[in-house]
Amino acid sequence: MFTGHIRELGIIDSLDGEHVQVRAPKSAAAISPGGSVCVSGVRLTVQERGGGAFGATIAAETRRRSTFDALAAGDPVNVELPLTAGGVLDGHLVQGFVDAVGKVARVDQEDSCLRIWIRPPDRLLPALVGKAPIAVDGVSVTIADRLRDRFSIVVLPATRQATTLDELQPGGRVNLELDLVNRLVARCARTARADLPRMAFALPGAGYVSGRAGVDQVLARLVAGGGVAVWDPDAENEGDVIFAGEQLRPDAFRFLLTEVCGHPTVPCAAEILDRLDIGPIPGAGDRQGTAFHIPVDLARATGTGVSAAERAAVVRRLTHPAAVPADFLRPGHVYPLRARPGLLAERSGHTEATVALCTAAGLAPVGVCCEVMNRDGTMAGAADLEVAALRWGLPLIDIADLKGWL
Repeated sequence: MFTGHIRELGIIDSLDGEHVQVRAPKSAAAISPGGSVCVSGVRLTVQERGGGAFGATIAAETRRRSTFDALAAGDPVNVELPLTAGGVLDGHLVQGFVDAVGKVARVDQEDSCLRIWIRPPDRLLPALVGKAPIAVDGVSVTIADRLRDRFSIVVLPATRQATTLDELQPGGRVNLELDLVNRLVARCARTARADLPRMAFALPGAGYVSGRAGVDQVLARLVAGGGVAVWDPDAENEGDVIFAGEQLRPDAFRFLLTEVCGHPTVPCAAEILDRLDIGPIPGAGDRQGTAFHIPVDLARATGTGVSAAERAAVVRRLTHPAAVPADFLRPGHVYPLRARPGLLAERSGHTEATVALCTAAGLAPVGVCCEVMNRDGTMAGAADLEVAALRWGLPLIDIADLKGWL
């Protein structure tokens, strides 16, 4: 979590393919490999540091969705360290997940200030309100005016001196991110439901977690029968809610169907599917390389197999060491996915993350994952996912953290 108050102006030492080296002595001295840093509005995970600089990987998805596709060695960048517990909250709250890239339409001098007009994508315009905060290249500013296709910000002298905003010119591009608190209020106002109970699996400790401590918290939640949210900013740019399969309850599956609203699938270790003779579905699969297997139902069930209770029972049986192929009907309503043998070291997907989490928690290598979909039918973005995690009482972790520790 970041506030938009820039710690220092850094300089890109090198940007070679997917690796960036940023010279920022004050910030580099305060961070460690595996920690987070916000560079011109983009959250990065530090890989190494030394000599007053730090390095990080820039995924292709990040370059595509931000201005990193146009940066080069020698360019200045805004550098901010994450907010820490007990730190001063003097700005606004953002995550370093860029909502959109805007184009600078006009820059006017107003006494000692600059008024900068920015044209955002049409999809972002409905969320922009005058006098509301927004992050521009990671800098906390206020929307001064909003017109039909653009908005303006006024950059004060202190901000001009401390950030890259003083260098913006018409035609330039900037990273834009909406304030999380405003988004939270708007989302809760739209989706609040008096009849939504706090689920039994929504245990204390909700919101974004990271690092080794965050991974431990997520594992403890799974062991306790709870759900967790995992964000994948690279391959899918989506978030999933995950439960361990060994002790899956019907109300957890009902929650996935009625609140998470995506497509529940059941990632399994390869040896589980081989032992139970649940073969792959023919075809090349989706664009992410997901390995779909034949859907199954319980042979002993008496219903249609669609209910939350029946589907949860199928998942629990998949985890049972005494299960045999004859326990399952094919096809059915529970969709197994085959995890790669190397798990997250081989593929950075929610399938592998689910099995890796269950294995690290000491549970059977079978779980349930379901994409988080907004009620308007769009897929939840990074801020939407954090709002949902807070509302549901679930911890939220980035898939990069899982790769670093599992």
